[in-house]
Amino acid sequence: MQSETVRRRRWLDDQQFLDMVGATNLIPGPNATEMALYLGLVRAGWAGYLASGILFIIPGTLATLALAWVYITYGSLPQVGWVLYGIKPVVIAIVAQALWDLGRKGVKGVLTAAVGVGVMAFYFLGINEIALLFTGAAAVLLIRGGRRLWKRGATALLAAPGLKLALPLLAGAAVPFSQATLFLSMLKIGAVLYGSGYVLLAFFNSEFVVRLGWLTHQQLLDAIAVGQVTPGPVATSATFIGYLMGGWSSALLATLAFFLPSFFFVALLSRILPWLRKKWWSEAFLDGVNVASLGLMVGVTWQLGRSGITDWYTIVLAVAALVLVFRFKVNSSWLILGGAALGVGYKLLVA
Repeated sequence: MQSETVRRRRWLDDQQFLDMVGATNLIPGPNATEMALYLGLVRAGWAGYLASGILFIIPGTLATLALAWVYITYGSLPQVGWVLYGIKPVVIAIVAQALWDLGRKGVKGVLTAAVGVGVMAFYFLGINEIALLFTGAAAVLLIRGGRRLWKRGATALLAAPGLKLALPLLAGAAVPFSQATLFLSMLKIGAVLYGSGYVLLAFFNSEFVVRLGWLTHQQLLDAIAVGQVTPGPVATSATFIGYLMGGWSSALLATLAFFLPSFFFVALLSRILPWLRKKWWSEAFLDGVNVASLGLMVGVTWQLGRSGITDWYTIVLAVAALVLVFRFKVNSSWLILGGAALGVGYKLLVA
């Protein structure tokens, strides 16, 4: 986006672009989609706002629908299982690399590190991921605010809030599928998602694997893999999940529900940004949300790794992918294609 809108087309300068990045990070939802919406608004008003948002989502959605159809139609065949066998450990490596990069930016001292570790620990105990996000944000916000008051000579409590706001995530019997539940679940996730698209791992796992029982860990990993290998935002994994649940209509419904809050939030942000831009508390809140997101991502990556890395060959694939992604910065799409080919090759040799 920066290359296209700043360097090539000169619609705005670097500082304006950076301000926009920071602003979209302050609101929930998939950041890449929100950047597209904001750029369209700046360039061509509300017509550009709608056009840029819709056109940014369409290519990934169509590609994901095609792969979802292939997955459902041929997913039970051994050959397709061979492809996924090689892809899954590679996806874990890709997510690990994203975690490392995000962690270097998101962990800004002892406070944020402690919040991240705490969120990860409570996630493993089954605490609701939405409550953990906002509790982590509140912890950083209140402690930094307390420090500011202390420096000014005021009396302030420096203790972070406890996790009393975090509601236990109740896991029970599988809930029967309905499109209304799918719509509301995707709408909820789209309205509270903070950080990288990979944070979806935590939200989708909590909602569709644990709470509703509609997906397995294997299917969730496949959904993230498809979102990664197709163009557009990783969040088109929502399209894939919808298709698994109820075909084309559910796929489109899930996509609509997931991205709908972003259209609202960016419109709202465009009105309040001048007031919000220089507030210290918005930076503290964002730091807390980001580090809480990292804790959630680590927890779910561990869970998915146990599903996707199951024998010596997948361990080798995962280690090789880690080397390629960390040392040589190989594009993730090439890694996934390579993992698919190696998975098929290995299964042909041992078959």
